[in-house]
Amino acid sequence: MNPSENRQIKIAIIFSIMLIFFAILIGALFRILSHKDDEQRLYAHERDRAIRGEILSKNRFTIATSRKLYTAQVDTRCIDPDKFDLFVKLFAIFSNLDPYYIKEKLRSNFGFVNISTRLDSKSARYLKQLRYNLNRYHVFRKYTDEHGRTLDHGLSIFETGEYRDYPLGNTFSPYIGFIRRSLQNNYQTVRGIYGLEKYYNEQLEGIQNTLIEGRRDVRGNIILDEHSEVKTRIDGYDVITSIDLKLQKAVEEILDRYRESLGAKEIIAAVMESKSGNILSVASSRRYNPGHITSEDVPKTNISAIRYVFEPGSVMKAITFSLLLQEGGVRPHDIINVENGRYRLGNRIITDEHRYDYLSAENIIVHSSNIGMAKLSALLDTISFFKGLRDFGFSRPSGIDLSDELSGSIPNIHQFENSVFKATASYGYGMRVNFFQLLKAYNAFNNGGIILRPTIGEFYDPHTLPIRKIYRKRAKRVLDPQVAETMRSILVKTVNEGTGKAAITPGIEVGGKTGTAQIAVRGVYENIYNSSFFGFANDTEHRYTIGVTVIEPDPTRKRYFASQSAVPVFKAIVNIMIENGQLTPSQN
Repeated sequence: MNPSENRQIKIAIIFSIMLIFFAILIGALFRILSHKDDEQRLYAHERDRAIRGEILSKNRFTIATSRKLYTAQVDTRCIDPDKFDLFVKLFAIFSNLDPYYIKEKLRSNFGFVNISTRLDSKSARYLKQLRYNLNRYHVFRKYTDEHGRTLDHGLSIFETGEYRDYPLGNTFSPYIGFIRRSLQNNYQTVRGIYGLEKYYNEQLEGIQNTLIEGRRDVRGNIILDEHSEVKTRIDGYDVITSIDLKLQKAVEEILDRYRESLGAKEIIAAVMESKSGNILSVASSRRYNPGHITSEDVPKTNISAIRYVFEPGSVMKAITFSLLLQEGGVRPHDIINVENGRYRLGNRIITDEHRYDYLSAENIIVHSSNIGMAKLSALLDTISFFKGLRDFGFSRPSGIDLSDELSGSIPNIHQFENSVFKATASYGYGMRVNFFQLLKAYNAFNNGGIILRPTIGEFYDPHTLPIRKIYRKRAKRVLDPQVAETMRSILVKTVNEGTGKAAITPGIEVGGKTGTAQIAVRGVYENIYNSSFFGFANDTEHRYTIGVTVIEPDPTRKRYFASQSAVPVFKAIVNIMIENGQLTPSQN
């Protein structure tokens, strides 16, 4: 073989080797680019779920807040037996868990073990730092299972859900509502059920999860370049309530005390700023902890202030009388024969608790005469009566920002043509209302004839800072200003001279109307009652509309009349507001 042929052979061999090398290289690259597992090694992503916004009091105390839950998982087969105690000791320090609990958890299970599924974000962050130290100390080892697979699992920390916390316990329940937990793709989510939690659910829910996705470097860090994708985490809006927490707690204590002494099923009370419609306090004696609801608590989750509809009794007399004044059907000092306390209307006998021969029209309110109201109602045009009650907000939701409000009912316009129906409706029977409808209606007497939608919350975006107020219905005038002023004076007289005397507070303008309504059971009125007092308390700078309803006080204790039950609760609330500086008595 001549030298030329020998050189050609060498070149061919070298060329073949190079072809084989390039073929292997191209094949490897193709395998990396096409194989899903290897592609995942080239790219990485980080996710951080957005959480539900907070609910805060007027003075920014937290009423409801969310926190993330993390799980710490380890494969017991990969823990070096010689370093087991070291792992337990370090894990206990970083997680603040009991070492004995950790040791028993690991020894009583084999394989993948969730040491804790309710870690908070702080503990999770510490444990992620611990993970690198454990690897550095070679606490974990490779393990070959019975199938010949090599396992190399250390400590894993991953997000598993969201937890809703109510740090104030049963304060402001049931109006805060509660949440329902559900598992979606192995992640525990929460959703509002009842109350503010449900009403503002759309605003409270997390808006956008964090997503960082892109190529990774040799250390596993994501490379941020034009090929990466970044989305910022946006949590849900916070809801700031108008609730004054100090007043709220004080009112709840008052209701608890009176519920016990009156033997009542429940007492409801609320304080509203007359000019704004903001609710400073709304309380119930029937409360529960929204974070730990037991089977006994389930009935308490029902919000009676909007879900319990009842015949209001004599608190409706002020509404009826204002409609008469508005229509010009009566003047306050007109004299009415009230029949010495007993009067037949059709086939119905109407009686009064206190007997009078004659009363002025305004004193029919002051002394709460059923007979007087029945006679006055005949002077009120049927359509005006029906429309007036609708304008005041009865038979339609009050609009309070609480979920699942019931509207109640009033007689239809044809029933109002019946003199008996008309008469009984004038003093609060034959119709059904809820607590907030009455509070909203009575606010007109303390706000120049204008009713407002009562509101508890507003929400804002913590990322852009400007407050985003909820949509509020426009204020609605239901009475002329002079009629509202006349009614305000009559209600003040009702406190000073009539059935509301127990609410007198020196230096404070207090007005209101009592109502004691017998309760019908299967169409028959029994010896059980609801008692209410709705009115206002004003000083020279502030005006508040306040309502109290006592549901079924024990009749055997002989304190079921509103003057003996609801009025003292009202007075106690006014006293607390004076102590808190929300009302300042005049020195005159």
